[in-house]
Amino acid sequence: MSPDTPVRIDDVLRDARARVEPADAEWLLAHVLGKSRSWLYAHGDDLLDQEPAQRYAAFLERRIAGEPLAYLTGRKGFWRFELHVTPDTLIPRPETELLVELALAHLPRDRPIRVADLGTGSGAIALAIAFERPRAEVVAVDASAEALAVAKGNATALRLPNVEFRNGDWCEPLGSERFDLIASNPPYIALGDLHLDALRYEPASALSSGHDGLDAIRAILRGAPAQLREGGALLIEHGWEQGEAVRALFEAAGFLQVETARDVEQRERVTSGVMPGGDTLG
Repeated sequence: MSPDTPVRIDDVLRDARARVEPADAEWLLAHVLGKSRSWLYAHGDDLLDQEPAQRYAAFLERRIAGEPLAYLTGRKGFWRFELHVTPDTLIPRPETELLVELALAHLPRDRPIRVADLGTGSGAIALAIAFERPRAEVVAVDASAEALAVAKGNATALRLPNVEFRNGDWCEPLGSERFDLIASNPPYIALGDLHLDALRYEPASALSSGHDGLDAIRAILRGAPAQLREGGALLIEHGWEQGEAVRALFEAAGFLQVETARDVEQRERVTSGVMPGGDTLG
């Protein structure tokens, strides 16, 4: 068959599914055609012209080489919406939804509150909280101006006006302000960890932090007590083997009610603590 000859969509997908995960093959073709996966199933007999077929083939090669599907399509589902993502941002993970759930449990719906999200990346945590708590004033911080641009675009697309974006390291852009809750999914993989190779397409600064992976968490815990009101809460996502070490850091920083929540795989994933004094929100 000539390379210029149109081919049926179901034939193209059959060949692609043998080379990559079937769902990835479908998502990529749907992205190239600007259609849904369900549309592909209903139009398997349609012919795919040369130009989209070539673009699809190029996407497949990039996926086979290991490039994440989210970067190829520019989209990743998180919470109740889809976010735009780029190689300047970490790809949001399902386990980070646990951090959002725990934060929301601390935050009332019926009054104004102030929340900070440190290392916001694509804006996943900040935007989910802003969406669920429209009376909240959310400050999203990131050291990467490029990541902040992506997060701002997501806030605009989702029509969430109650989020402010600030460029800088961890608590530094918060100045002397105080918050009811601070949340963060910081880098927590140790430098040199073998898992980093599988994550090579994602920004290294959002993945690894020091010889034990805890440098960013230490920096947050140095600054957060001065940024939280009495009774305010800090929640940090971390690696599943770091729970004991992170709890010790929370306690050394003066936090009370320190505890670690487990993800759906029953792995320690999010540690939280409350500042002394005052009444907690939750």
